[in-house]
Amino acid sequence: MGKVAAVKVVLLHALPLDERMWEPQLEALSGYEVTTPRLYDLGSTMDEWAGAVLRQVDGPFAAIGASMGGYCALAIARRARERVLALGLVGSRPEADPPERRPLRDRWLRRISDEGAAGLWEEMGPSVFATLDAEQRARVERLALEQSPEGLRRALTAIRDRLGASDVVRELSGPLLVAVGENDPLVSVDDARVVADAASRSRLAVFEGAGHLPSLECPEDFNECLLAFLESVD
Repeated sequence: MGKVAAVKVVLLHALPLDERMWEPQLEALSGYEVTTPRLYDLGSTMDEWAGAVLRQVDGPFAAIGASMGGYCALAIARRARERVLALGLVGSRPEADPPERRPLRDRWLRRISDEGAAGLWEEMGPSVFATLDAEQRARVERLALEQSPEGLRRALTAIRDRLGASDVVRELSGPLLVAVGENDPLVSVDDARVVADAASRSRLAVFEGAGHLPSLECPEDFNECLLAFLESVD
């Protein structure tokens, strides 16, 4: 139990949500020192976000990121590999945005400029969050619509312009968790398996029936998986 209590955990949220997406995990992680930063307020690039998180949290920690948060976790590991005891990618991947995705990102930026958070939700909601049940979807929509347009624009720019991080995955010395929903529309199980296979100490967790956010869609199963992973941290 002493080892568990000593591990700090940083939970990094997805777009277009905020740190409140991790509420279903907080009770399960009560034996840990948990930090849940709001990324929108930390700058305009993944590297700026990474630097801000490293200043917020003292010493080594496990970085667990969902989707956009996974990109930030990888940026943290790039900047300060010695401080990242373990890394978790939930519905996330290490590659940079491909060039063919830029028009989509730019369209989303225009929707935010014209319509605020509602415009981005209309773009993302029907496709990215299609597997949520009615209660889950209502909660996610509420969080999404509460975000400021300025913060969402910064986040989308950071996502669009992020560096690839496949080298970070290959060079990890600590354990890697790659968690993916069976029906994730953005990261396939095969894609997740490739990421897991690239690291020397990894585990792949596939959540049956879940989509892009297994931490919200099947929190009990996800929490069990996350706790088991954190137990493996040296």
